[in-house]
Amino acid sequence: MSNSLRVSRHIAGALVAAALVLPSGAATAAEKINYLLPAPAVLPAFAPWMLAKHLGYYKAEGYDVTFVRAKGGVDVAKQVGVGNAPVGGGIGDTPIIVRANGIPVRSVGLLGGGALMVLVARADRGITSPAMLKGKTVSVMSYQDTTYFALLGTLASVGLKKTDLTILAVGPRNVPGFVIGGKADACACVPDWEIYVKGALKGKANAMPSQRYFPSMAQAILASDKTIKEKPKLVAAIVRATLKGVKFIMDDPEKAAAVYVKAVPAHKGKGKLMAAILRNFTERTYKGQKVLGMTDPRRLAKLQDFYLAQGIIRRKTPVKDLYTNEFIK
Repeated sequence: MSNSLRVSRHIAGALVAAALVLPSGAATAAEKINYLLPAPAVLPAFAPWMLAKHLGYYKAEGYDVTFVRAKGGVDVAKQVGVGNAPVGGGIGDTPIIVRANGIPVRSVGLLGGGALMVLVARADRGITSPAMLKGKTVSVMSYQDTTYFALLGTLASVGLKKTDLTILAVGPRNVPGFVIGGKADACACVPDWEIYVKGALKGKANAMPSQRYFPSMAQAILASDKTIKEKPKLVAAIVRATLKGVKFIMDDPEKAAAVYVKAVPAHKGKGKLMAAILRNFTERTYKGQKVLGMTDPRRLAKLQDFYLAQGIIRRKTPVKDLYTNEFIK
């Protein structure tokens, strides 16, 4: 196994065997599985998953899901690709990046027709477009997270390279914090961090959704070719339950926020803020699909062509190997 595929120690300790079967004649317990997330589960970006667990959607499908943190979407894909977890989270772009390096992972469900990454800049730095980031400082979660590659794609769309500015990998909590504190001019944010920045700066921030500049995608559920082939019922169940969480938010963000703060006690007393965040996710990320969860292969092909042209990947992968809609009903 290459070094790039070795398991991180903190994940190796957390990833344990899943199935629990009671003796014949007794009720069968839900099968225990691990779901890898690219950042801490308490972040509102993962509200669909937390709601699906809290509301019993996974249990109803026969699975007891434990969320385990990895080090960004690319790391999630690597771990899923080598079988250290059956499913994980990234964005729709992720298979393009990792599959070109031989990691057999594809998207099995896309959580919206928008995009996850949104550039957010301090208004007092005079940045109103990505082209104005030249010579500036931008905070990102990590160089292994797919939002970083979405940032590179956005920069490339306006003729900039990563060497034209300073990009700081500061961890999830500091991405918006560096902008709020003035240590960074802008951030490669997600919709919840956009709300944090705008709130702290009293609205004096400029948002530039990545999809305005190139066809970056929303969050995605990732699974390996092997898991798709050998455990299709598991994959279908996780996709169905997670999409129910998305729909719950889209149908009524305020109601979803009230349930979410109960599901994630770290946000107790922040119902109004969480409602604003979930409304923003609905507008920025979740809307725009004819069928919730379905990947548009034309958009995916266009995105891959862009990544190739800009040198972010070195070779193309057949588009059919990057996704499947077989679990979308």
